[in-house]
Amino acid sequence: MNPILSVSNLTFSYDGDSPALKGISFDVEEGSYVAIIGHNGSGKSTLAKLLLGLMNGFKGTIRVFGTELSRKTLYQIRSRVGIVFQNPDNQFVGSTVADDIAFGLENRKVPHDQMQGIIEKFADDAGMRAFLDHAPENLSGGQKQRVAIAGVLAMHPDIVILDEATAMLDPKGKREIRDLIAKMKQENPKLTILSITHDIEEAANSDKVVVLDSGNLILQGTPDEVFSHVDALNAARLGIPFVIALKHELASRGIEVPSSIKTLEQMEDYLCQ
Repeated sequence: MNPILSVSNLTFSYDGDSPALKGISFDVEEGSYVAIIGHNGSGKSTLAKLLLGLMNGFKGTIRVFGTELSRKTLYQIRSRVGIVFQNPDNQFVGSTVADDIAFGLENRKVPHDQMQGIIEKFADDAGMRAFLDHAPENLSGGQKQRVAIAGVLAMHPDIVILDEATAMLDPKGKREIRDLIAKMKQENPKLTILSITHDIEEAANSDKVVVLDSGNLILQGTPDEVFSHVDALNAARLGIPFVIALKHELASRGIEVPSSIKTLEQMEDYLCQ
């Protein structure tokens, strides 16, 4: 089966001299949740801009839905991709939560008699049904990101790109978004999520992790595979998630924890059993 997103030998330089990305290659399968992690200066922000079609002049190829990304194909591809940015305030255009979710639907020319049901459905999925009449600026950071995600999901994208979507949130807000991502995947197994993040705890919940360091792709694989390379991750100034570290410590004591255990809550339940 062909990947829904394929990056091959991607190289990019801002000044034509020092490459910000150096021959990056990875695939994203349909229905998977892939986390791209790296410290500041790793190249993940550059990669995000290239995947979103915000910059040209790269070498290599980016294929989305089997189509090579170019100026000619950009809008065709973007019609099937939803994007949630770091600061949700930059995405809000409506005076209320309902207006904001409706904005994308209006652009897609969804009939007005169908809109209310769609708005309520995705607001409910995001846990924001009770806030439809609220002004977005009066919401908490986690609530704002939930609204932004609801607005994206309402347009039924095939791929959702989260561009540092939890970077400005407190631990409670980050946990809310992680829980919402898990719910999104459960309700729509074919939805593909690409999260560009520095949050290693979020990466621990993904299906696949891609690690960048100084423009190089240094590791990729399942969370258990990637986070077993402790020295390489420490050298990249990342470390490993608490749950993964706990798994390693338990394994050293003869207790093998199943790979399906990804969150602290799941670990607590497993150990209690």
